[in-house]
Amino acid sequence: MGCDGGTIPKRHELVKGPRKAVKVDKTAELVARWYYCTLSQEKLCRPIVACELGRLYNKDAVIEFLLDKSADKTPMEAASHIKSIKNVTELNLADNPAWSGDKESKKGDTYDDMQSARFICPVVGLEMNGRHRFCFLRNCGCVFSERALKEIKTEVCHKCGVPFQEEDVIILNGNKEDVEVLKKRMEDRRLKSKLEKKSKKCKSAESAAQQVTTEDSAGPSKVKNRKDGLASSSGEKRHIIFTKSSDDRSSSVPGKVNKASTATKRSIADSEEKSEAYKSIFTTHSSAKRPKEECSNWVTHTAYCF
Repeated sequence: MGCDGGTIPKRHELVKGPRKAVKVDKTAELVARWYYCTLSQEKLCRPIVACELGRLYNKDAVIEFLLDKSADKTPMEAASHIKSIKNVTELNLADNPAWSGDKESKKGDTYDDMQSARFICPVVGLEMNGRHRFCFLRNCGCVFSERALKEIKTEVCHKCGVPFQEEDVIILNGNKEDVEVLKKRMEDRRLKSKLEKKSKKCKSAESAAQQVTTEDSAGPSKVKNRKDGLASSSGEKRHIIFTKSSDDRSSSVPGKVNKASTATKRSIADSEEKSEAYKSIFTTHSSAKRPKEECSNWVTHTAYCF
C-alpha cells in the first residue's frame, strides 16, 4: 500500500500550496515580440507597420483583419484598437549590413544568432533585437533608438527632416507603463479629431444657412433687375447686329450709302403697313359668311396685294 517505511514523504508532497509562477524565457519573449507579427504570428516582412501602442504587424495581416467582417471573426485583443488603416504607420527601417538571415540557404545545420537583428538604428548603429529601446516617429515612420534621440536632441527627424513633437514619439514594444501612457495619448488624439470634425460640420451648416438667408432677403427685386439687364443686353446685341449688316451693305456698294439706308427704311415701313392692312381685312371678312367663290376671290386679291 506504500508508506510502510520504505519511503519518507516530505511536507510539500503531502500539503498542496500555491503554484509557483511559470518563468518565461526572456529570449523567447523578445524573439516573439521583435521578429514575429503580433496579429498573425508570422515572421515580420516588409511592409511592416506599427500601431499607436508600439506593436509590430505585417501590413497584409492588418488589411486582412480589417476586411474580414464575418460573424465568425475571432476577437483579437492585440488589434482591437485598430479601426482603420489610418491607425497604423508604415515603418521606415534601416537594414543591418551584418545580418545575412535570408541571404544564406538554411539546411538546419546552422546556428541562428538571435542577438543579430535585421534592422539597426541609422544614427547610433544599435541592433533592433529587443535589448535596446527603440521608437518611431508617427509623422514619417522613421525608426531610431531611444539613445539616439536623447543624445542628439532635435525637433527634426534625423533621416528625412520632418519636424516632430514629443507626443509624436512612440516607443516600440514598451513595458506596461509605456503602454498606458501611449493609450492615454491615443484616446486624447482621437477625441480631439472627433471634436474638430464636429466643429467643421457646424461651420459648414452655418455658412449654408447664411447663404440661404441672404438670398431670401434679396427678394424679387434682384431677379427683376437681372431680367431687365438681360433684356437690355439682348436689345443692344440686336441693335449691333442690325447696324453691322447695314454697314456691310453700305460698304459693298460704294458711293450709295444714303440711298441704301433710305431704301431699307422705306421697305420696312411698307411691310408694316401691309401687315396692318392684312389684319384689318382678315378680321372684317372672317365675321361674315360668304360663299366659296367669294372667299377664293378674296384670297387671290390679298395675295395680289402682297
